[in-house]
Amino acid sequence: MTGRKMRIVTIMARHGTSQYADAPAQIRELFVRQFQGVEHDMLIVDNALPIGHRESLSCGATLIGGGAIAREFSAWDSAIEFLGDDLLEYDFVNLATAAFRQLYVAYLDRFNSTMLGLVRGRAVAIGHIDYYNSPVALLGMSCQSWIRTSFVFLPPHELRLLGSLISVSVGDRFFSEDPLNPFLAEAPVSEGYRQNIIGWLTGEGTGQGTLWHSRFALSAQTLPLFQAKAVAIFNEQMLSNRLRAKGCSPVDATWLASQSNRLKPGEPLGAIPDWRVQLVARDADPAPRSIII
Repeated sequence: MTGRKMRIVTIMARHGTSQYADAPAQIRELFVRQFQGVEHDMLIVDNALPIGHRESLSCGATLIGGGAIAREFSAWDSAIEFLGDDLLEYDFVNLATAAFRQLYVAYLDRFNSTMLGLVRGRAVAIGHIDYYNSPVALLGMSCQSWIRTSFVFLPPHELRLLGSLISVSVGDRFFSEDPLNPFLAEAPVSEGYRQNIIGWLTGEGTGQGTLWHSRFALSAQTLPLFQAKAVAIFNEQMLSNRLRAKGCSPVDATWLASQSNRLKPGEPLGAIPDWRVQLVARDADPAPRSIII
């Protein structure tokens, strides 16, 4: 495996081009700048186009239509089905969204072929690890951290093990129709998680000093948007939960780049520590003091 060029396919999800129209070009530029010697393909899945649409773009990417059942997660499912067994020809699948350059983006500059080479052939998901100040619960699973799915690398076998990337497709189990109290009392999501989601989408964030760029007031009119965004948050969290459950280690990109800079040429990475250790040990963008190891 190590004797041939690394092959990576980017699967980028979008919904039309009214926003982030230059995202494919930005991803291409990132790979040219940071992934020398890597064979890179791109598949764009547009949920504004019907399933069955296929088009070759001038930038060299293939464009297909998606299914907007679960936003980017159903788009990625459509792409994985489209690629079929060709997916297994790649060393890594780069899942991305058109909004990959929103909020914190410094970690994107850390990606390169050398750092990915350290975990080539291992069961890992490499991206930016986000976390809440305290553990929460979703669908009976306790969790606190997750890999940000706007730009993440995984081996294709790990995706195949999951089957569908959709964990929550409809909100019947979760939502009321009351904007003053948007979650059902019996919904399988803890109170702390509910408050984090409400704060992130409509208020002052999650108590970590960061605000979402598109927050809105919660009302009867915006309740469908709230529900759709909450489902996307659940699916992002459950993707990390399910990967961990199958033995796939979350790897923070900044931590991995830090290790890559410290190791001698040819020196193996070794064991991958818990996410808390990674965030404390990385050499830039240190974890806030609220992380308790």
